Amino acid sequence: MGRRDTILTNSKRCPAVLVHGWRSHPGIWNRLTPGLSEAAVPFWSFDHAGMQGAGTETIALALQDYIHAKREEAGYGGPVDIVCHSMGTCIARYLLEVLDGDAREEQVRLLVGIGPPNNGSAMAELFNDPERGPEVIRSLAGVFVPQDYDPGDDTIVQEFRPGSRTVAALRDAGTRDDIAYRIVLAANLTATPAFFPVFGGRTWELAPGGEWRTTYAGDGIVPHTDSYLPGAGLDILPADPGNLARHPEHYCHTMLPRNPEVVARVMEYLSARPSSPSP
Repeated sequence: MGRRDTILTNSKRCPAVLVHGWRSHPGIWNRLTPGLSEAAVPFWSFDHAGMQGAGTETIALALQDYIHAKREEAGYGGPVDIVCHSMGTCIARYLLEVLDGDAREEQVRLLVGIGPPNNGSAMAELFNDPERGPEVIRSLAGVFVPQDYDPGDDTIVQEFRPGSRTVAALRDAGTRDDIAYRIVLAANLTATPAFFPVFGGRTWELAPGGEWRTTYAGDGIVPHTDSYLPGAGLDILPADPGNLARHPEHYCHTMLPRNPEVVARVMEYLSARPSSPSP
């Protein structure tokens, strides 16, 4: 039995399953994993970077297979915690709520979503807007999307437009009462342009009437209105607005998994031992 398996067998900590986001990779967790190792929290990092072009259900099933394989490898049958960034949250939720919702075979204690588009992605919709989309894509080329990016060829982006069947399936399934949900968001509390310079520190969102507007209540890519989830505990960071004066760029969407304040908050969640799921 290897060292990691020994820790897993003997530790009272739940293993943490790490799920990166859209067009990302497991390297985003390189500020979190040292803390997990130090705290003897076993972690399993799911890599779906090679599944470009796959849809939500396909990636969710791959996540399920991965968790099952790691359980068998470690000889572990108890609950796990799942920590996700961005779209990775929706992949995990699709597995737990849509595919496994009635059966509840997947034992999960806690789901942490960092900057998740739980209600569909305003940015995905904006990419497809015939008037605003091309300019937004040009401004994000090399920053958030590849050069010559075409949203029409991106399955995940199409599936997470707010009016899609995938988003409707998540909404209709609802959250599970046997899982504690936590959402970690960032906000540009000081209206600092350097927070996300591409949009002057703001985030695009869809207003209730369907018109486009920008807000400081977001991380540059995901507005808070995309993320809210009924019953989920919510943290909006930074707790100290002064952090934005020192390192505003640490609070934009792509940097959140490596943000020291976010990492500390996630470690607090994983170290807790609630007797039952609670918001």
